[in-house]
Amino acid sequence: MAERPADGPPPHRPLTGRRIAEVLATSTGGVGTHVRSVLPALVEAGAVVTVCGPAATEQLFAFSATGAEFRTVGISAGLDPMADARAVAALRRAAGDAELVHAHGLRAGLVAVLARRRGSGAAVVVTLHNALPEGGGLRRRVLQVLERITVRGADLVLAASGDLADNARRLGGRDVRTAPVSAPPLPPPARTADAVRAELGLAADRPLVVAVGRLHPQKGYDVLLDALARLRDDDRATGQPLVVIAGDGPLEDELTARIAADDLPVRLLGRRSDVADLLAAADLCVLPSRWEARSLTAQEALRSGTPLVATRTGGLPELLGDAAELVPVGDAGALADALAALLGDPERRAQLAKAGRERAASWPDEAATARQLVAVYRELLGTAGP
Repeated sequence: MAERPADGPPPHRPLTGRRIAEVLATSTGGVGTHVRSVLPALVEAGAVVTVCGPAATEQLFAFSATGAEFRTVGISAGLDPMADARAVAALRRAAGDAELVHAHGLRAGLVAVLARRRGSGAAVVVTLHNALPEGGGLRRRVLQVLERITVRGADLVLAASGDLADNARRLGGRDVRTAPVSAPPLPPPARTADAVRAELGLAADRPLVVAVGRLHPQKGYDVLLDALARLRDDDRATGQPLVVIAGDGPLEDELTARIAADDLPVRLLGRRSDVADLLAAADLCVLPSRWEARSLTAQEALRSGTPLVATRTGGLPELLGDAAELVPVGDAGALADALAALLGDPERRAQLAKAGRERAASWPDEAATARQLVAVYRELLGTAGP
């Protein structure tokens, strides 16, 4: 029997004893879900893992239940120099002994880069999950400067989509790679489609369209409401669809007022734990975002066999290929046309459902994503130890 070298960890625990900090800012969705999904593999690989972030993220995602330690570091989502200075100091205290710090998102990445002590030897990895928000003016110029500082200050930048990677290279990133962000598998539906539709008060022949995501400007729900206003006079669809949106966020009051004022067939469901049930009962899923990388909602829809209408933006074309109906960003007319056409064409919906499952089968799953991350950490720690 071959013996393991005395000076190395077992092959199946390649990070034994290595101290790793995972850092995130305020998150209620994709970033927190991704961090939570990779922790079990890091702990299994032998790493001593500390998660640093706002207390609310631990309450929502239960990072410590994976065997990682959680330490509170209040990294806000907005621009606040004083808060950032406090976050830098807090991260130095919380992760001062880490050999590798992996920050998720631009805000966490900036704090991690600024918190690194000169000569510490700790490697800093930053995963970019999102592009900068649209718009101009001073705020965007400040964000562009901070983005450049973050990208140039990281030892390695991992980008969730090809366009993010290209931008990081333009900004001067030393080592930039694309890395998948896989959606954790949804549980099987707990209720039948009929039971879900009954809860929503839907007639048997009325179409159901589901959207999932934060009520945030990036998600493009204002364009979706414009499209639904156009659909009221469109007789191509079979009946007027009910659109339900699962998610909460800062636009809740604004969207509620618009839905009531225009008498639109939309219901805001708030944050839901039964997304699998909703997708299984839906005739369509819609993703009208202004920008996405590897949208978790898009992944969940295709895996569920729910036909998807999405915008042609960011990493969605490379993620979805021909397995979804893609429309231009911000084009309410094109979105209305796509929804009407698909709701009136059961055969096309069935084709998309089949293509979606086949496309989803080609993606790396959660385990493969975590294995890739373990390999990246091992590579960096081989040359950037304390």
